[in-house]
Amino acid sequence: MKKQLVVVKIGSSSLTNASGTISEEKIRDHVEALAFIKNEGHEVILISSGAVAAGFGSLGYPTRPKSTAGKQAAAAVGQGLLMQQYIQLFKEFDMVPAQILLTREDFYSQTRFQNLFSTIHELLQRGVLPIINENDSVSIEELTFGDNDLLSALVSGFLHANALIILTDINGLYDGNPRVSREAKKFNFIPEVSEELLAVAGESGSSVGTGGMKSKLLAAKKALSLGVSVFVGTGVGKEKLTDILVGKGDGTYIGGPFQTQMQMRKQWIAYHSQVGGVIEIDDGAERAILFQGKSLLPVGVTNVIGEFNALDVVVVRNQKGMTVGKGQIYYSSKDLLKVKGLPSEQSKVYSINKKAEVIHRDNWVTMPKE
Repeated sequence: MKKQLVVVKIGSSSLTNASGTISEEKIRDHVEALAFIKNEGHEVILISSGAVAAGFGSLGYPTRPKSTAGKQAAAAVGQGLLMQQYIQLFKEFDMVPAQILLTREDFYSQTRFQNLFSTIHELLQRGVLPIINENDSVSIEELTFGDNDLLSALVSGFLHANALIILTDINGLYDGNPRVSREAKKFNFIPEVSEELLAVAGESGSSVGTGGMKSKLLAAKKALSLGVSVFVGTGVGKEKLTDILVGKGDGTYIGGPFQTQMQMRKQWIAYHSQVGGVIEIDDGAERAILFQGKSLLPVGVTNVIGEFNALDVVVVRNQKGMTVGKGQIYYSSKDLLKVKGLPSEQSKVYSINKKAEVIHRDNWVTMPKE
């Protein structure tokens, strides 16, 4: 199988016992599966819930606290306990995990967004497994964030992941609550997240989690809008993630098979994304992109029109003013103006990923002639 970038999100109920304490058996099963898929050559990012659930028992709460202060205090204790477990278990597989705590503001600030992008890519290049969680102890918004469901969608989208796998304690999405109704029908595949489906979606079915079916559908809808297919379900054993990746998972696939993810992202770039600006390129760059399968480099850029941020989608025109394509760009308009026409070595310092490409070929779509 071709190497893929996989984001795996594990909910609180899949990490803890009913009493709220960390389950050694559950975490070990997840770690073995994460280690297996990573050893198969795939890059993996873990979005892990469970901090509040892991910590409230140590503070003397008999059940998950209801107040914001109680949840944040439990998260402050539980995050350390959770990471301690991950570090010890991954050590058995000679793997190093890294903790990253985020808030929604990290996605709104361009500087923090770029720093996050660069940090995660550096960790992956070093063979480290990033473990991301919402910074529960300081972020009030997280408490209605859907148990990190939406966070996992945002992370998978901005990293251009090939797959988002959401592991939960129910084997997929149903048209009713399978715990109370034998008539509830499981969805094996959902092409898109419709308003009708959201209307019948339920809330959390666990006392230690905050995300239910609706939360996962909203996350899937966001991920699909960013070109990432989604799986929601369960599994046991070290090969559960690789099974999910090849379409054999016990759950619901949303949007399409993971193998078509690149096509989905390019469809989003071409038809659904908002255009941030326009760049013009010379004849050599046009030939390289259209006929040689090359990425667009700064040396081929002749003009920058409009104001846009790194990772925005831009229209690319040739010397005759004709649109040749669209692409997701690694430079802001301000930085691209500084490096247009320059060799790669002089320009990559301004790129969000510290590489030379203005638009990588994987993020490029050739548009038909009008």
